[in-house]
Amino acid sequence: MPCSPQSTHNSKEQEFLALEDFLHAIADSLWHTLWDEHMQSPYSIWCPRYTGSKFYTVEKAISRRRLDSLCGAALVSRNESDPHVRWDQVVHFAVYRSRIINESESTLSSSSICKALFFAARILLSRTLSKYATASNDCVYVLVLDSSFGGVVKLEGDLTKLELVSGNPCLSMVNWIIHHADVKVSHVDRIWNKLGNANWRDLGCLQIVLATYYSIVQWCGESKRSVTSLAMDHGFRLQQRRIERRLVGEGEKTIIPFDHDAETVKKDRKLDQDHRLKLEKGEILELEAVQDRFQVQELLQGWNGCCYAAFSLEFPTEPLMLYVGAHQSRLEPSWEDMSLWYQVQRQTKILNIFADQGICSKNLPQIVSSGRILHSGNCTRQSPKGRCDHPSCGTPILVVHPVGQPLTTKSIPFTSDDTIRCCRDCLSALKSAKSANVQHGDICPENIITTNGFYILVSWGRAVLDDKDTCPAVNLQFSSSYALQHGKLCASSDAESLVYVLYYICGGKMASQEQVDSIESALKWRERCWRKRVIQQYLGEVSSLLKAFADYIDGIVGTPYAVDYDVWVERFSKAVDGGRNRGKVVEQAVDEVVRVEDVGESSGIGESS
Repeated sequence: MPCSPQSTHNSKEQEFLALEDFLHAIADSLWHTLWDEHMQSPYSIWCPRYTGSKFYTVEKAISRRRLDSLCGAALVSRNESDPHVRWDQVVHFAVYRSRIINESESTLSSSSICKALFFAARILLSRTLSKYATASNDCVYVLVLDSSFGGVVKLEGDLTKLELVSGNPCLSMVNWIIHHADVKVSHVDRIWNKLGNANWRDLGCLQIVLATYYSIVQWCGESKRSVTSLAMDHGFRLQQRRIERRLVGEGEKTIIPFDHDAETVKKDRKLDQDHRLKLEKGEILELEAVQDRFQVQELLQGWNGCCYAAFSLEFPTEPLMLYVGAHQSRLEPSWEDMSLWYQVQRQTKILNIFADQGICSKNLPQIVSSGRILHSGNCTRQSPKGRCDHPSCGTPILVVHPVGQPLTTKSIPFTSDDTIRCCRDCLSALKSAKSANVQHGDICPENIITTNGFYILVSWGRAVLDDKDTCPAVNLQFSSSYALQHGKLCASSDAESLVYVLYYICGGKMASQEQVDSIESALKWRERCWRKRVIQQYLGEVSSLLKAFADYIDGIVGTPYAVDYDVWVERFSKAVDGGRNRGKVVEQAVDEVVRVEDVGESSGIGESS
């Protein structure tokens, strides 16, 4: 649907073409999914100029220059032997206007409702007076649409009670509607987002789909498969897949309680930081085994006071990132120093796995060197793993490339192009890590850096190597639902966390620390956002490709299915390489992901929460 605010002849042409595609996609998908998978759909889209005019296809109306007088579009059950379209063949009608809602509140305007009732009465009368066997003549659905919003008006009643008033048929119909008919008007919801793409899984589109479904039922009878049965079948298959993969046991609830210690011990953070090794600008560090030498430039902000910008004395022009850890003898008394162990010792292990398997990506940090600091003077330690009284003795460090700024230091919101590039680069990093059976486990804005137009996923210390590895970080704002519930990752946990990051950098309203002060409240926030499709709708205003990706993740979270990184990296790469994303480019991707038979695929998160 064109999203330009200017109303021109060209935009109206595009609007009616988009309206035709929208109605045809709904009717065709419903027919092939619920009635007959192989037979061609018997329905087509025709447009009248007024109630007594001929019906035109949109193309014919354009060629005959009658586009400006079209009042809507009808879903018609065609009779191939009859070349003309009649009103008694109309399955349902869509009134299309420039504006359908009241300015003060989000409800259908009275003029829009009256227009819908006029066409509804026209269709009911035509069915009643028709000499052909047609659909039910006591109920009709009329859609009311503009370029953004939509609603449904239902008119139902017994026309045998219609009393004709001489010389005034309109008054007769008004009296019948007032005294003998039942009129129902739906809420008005957004159908097309600001990019012009239909929000297929949102309430606005779903009520249009449901009205079309009931209209087809009037003509063809009950479908071979009901929407309820599709949803029930999906729920059963989903539970069976979880049992097969031992994600839950039979009869077991999916929420596993998270035990908290009865007592919380508060420690003076300043005391912990005093025990850390502090490096000064210009200080030179030498490693024990490899004898690499690095010079410290500055402390990097946003890294818990453990990360410095540095450079190698052999290659002084290449900036590096230097992590300073804590000696093993000091890990137990200090949780702060334990976090340093993840940043240095364990991240060194993960990055060495990447290096040993030949995994090299511009979106992953590359290990330059690692080891323990060789301090000046005599060392009096008793064992190779021990330490002497020197403050830097045995302190592990990790040096990686490149250096960048965390997303938290950038201005929010990001542009559409930057968000798509960030998503592409992070998916590329996760794809590379997956080839080594590694999951990140701690995706958040602090752990994504940007440099030279690229985004790099860093801080792999919390990465998960196998099913027994239960060390993912617990981040109440960005951790996946499965990680919060079970203390470990599922196949799509990293991608789910990435969706939260995308929502954040686009300017989405994240829950505050007061709102998500516990795992239970964090899970409720996630369940509410996915159930109400807050994240998908917001991302849809930025890019339809981002919305499609969020829909895809919503459909597989909580299932054993892994993320198809190959497909999504390719799609996002096309959007990045093709320049500015214009919304319509990815309709094919959306069609592949969002199908009518996947109605039940709404949210694994909602079920598992």
